[in-house]
Amino acid sequence: MTSRIPRDSRLRLVRPRTLAAAPRAMTQRPARRPAPRPPEGTPAPAELARMARAVLAGAARVAHWADATLSPGPGPRRERDAEVSDSGSAENGSSGGKGTLSDAFAQQAATSLNLTPDQVRADWDIARLAGLIEVHGDTARPGWRLRAWNRDDSAVLRGWVAFFDAWSIAHPGPDGREPSAVAEVVSAMPQVLSFLQLSAGPVPVPQLLDLLEQRVTELRTERCEIPYGPQAEPVESPAEDTPLAPLLDWALHALAAVGALTCADGQATLTPLGSWAVWVKLEQICVAAQSPAGNIEQGAEDMLRGCAQLRPNAARAEYRAWLAARPVGSAVTELLAAARGEDALSRGLAFEALRVVGAPAEPDIRAVADETPLRPYALLWLAEHDGHDPEDAHLVLTREEATWLWVDTAAAVADHGEAPLLVRHLESAVQPTVPALLDEVRAVGHPRTVQVLVALAAAHPDPALAKAVRRAAFQVHRGG
Repeated sequence: MTSRIPRDSRLRLVRPRTLAAAPRAMTQRPARRPAPRPPEGTPAPAELARMARAVLAGAARVAHWADATLSPGPGPRRERDAEVSDSGSAENGSSGGKGTLSDAFAQQAATSLNLTPDQVRADWDIARLAGLIEVHGDTARPGWRLRAWNRDDSAVLRGWVAFFDAWSIAHPGPDGREPSAVAEVVSAMPQVLSFLQLSAGPVPVPQLLDLLEQRVTELRTERCEIPYGPQAEPVESPAEDTPLAPLLDWALHALAAVGALTCADGQATLTPLGSWAVWVKLEQICVAAQSPAGNIEQGAEDMLRGCAQLRPNAARAEYRAWLAARPVGSAVTELLAAARGEDALSRGLAFEALRVVGAPAEPDIRAVADETPLRPYALLWLAEHDGHDPEDAHLVLTREEATWLWVDTAAAVADHGEAPLLVRHLESAVQPTVPALLDEVRAVGHPRTVQVLVALAAAHPDPALAKAVRRAAFQVHRGG
């Protein structure tokens, strides 16, 4: 720990309605403002995606190989996923249900791809961080970003940003260094990256070190690290004795390894991809959803994405128009198919559209209530349909189901929302403390747990809480 003062990590309690309304929070946003233009000289999205594909080429190669090897043959998508799960549990020798590759699987992949087993494991870990591979219990399957890898530049960029956010997990801190000092450097690096982005060119490493030292000092001051009780003389924490220059060197080389910057001749420079990502974070924007124009002619998934940034009333009007243009039975089937996808935002919006359908959707929703990803949404829908007050509908969920829904909603916010919204999402957790939330999030086994925790750690302004969340993400990633 970096402080000798006991910290109160309790979450602020809120009314229970927050969890029940969590899926609807996606559409409760301020009116859309014109999207800021990126800095002059920023490559086009297609070129940025090409750079991201190059950085993640090894991870995508291993993920595609695993997909082809573990799910051969034709058949409906759902059957292939089941085959991936069955074969994955036998082949990947996952430890503790966390998708850790066995020696046999790593060797098989290495032989096929002309790599070493260590390279396969490294690429596999990157694929998981980037969302190309998702771990479900004791099995692994391709993520939605892998399915869209060759056709959707925004999916590729989102995958790279997830990898970029997890740079300190992909490349852990050097051995022998004080963990609290490492955590302080990780917390301070966003300011260093912002300075690099604003500088728009090479910056000498000594200048970055000065900035890092200033920011770390600010973090320590904000925490008020004053020893408890009478002291004969000032006592320094172990972190204060740790030189920051080696840790800055580690951080810069770790960020270089994920493709965010280059570091040579005593200077650091953001790559075009890194500069764009930092600018996006500074502006707190997300990839724009499709325009609502023409949604009636779209399939369910595209229609839902087109409605993602509409206010609730406008979105419901779009749902009604879309439903009026097709038979109810096929519309419900199409919405549930979209809900089964890997995009959590589409899942939440699909059940909002099903609320507009009403009673005709009840048999189909009851039929899917045993499917783990859909169960919390289906139970809430059925509770409201059966007459429960929407504010109390969440009471039908078990603690585990509520936690799964919390992670799923957080994944939607991380993919499509803004950082402050993700921080506010903490308030909807049923757990009274952060440690309890992290313990139950780890136990629930949601495939997006690592990405959610990494995004939350990057977004939260409290360094101590961000450190705890980041540690939990690292533990989940390493199978703990």
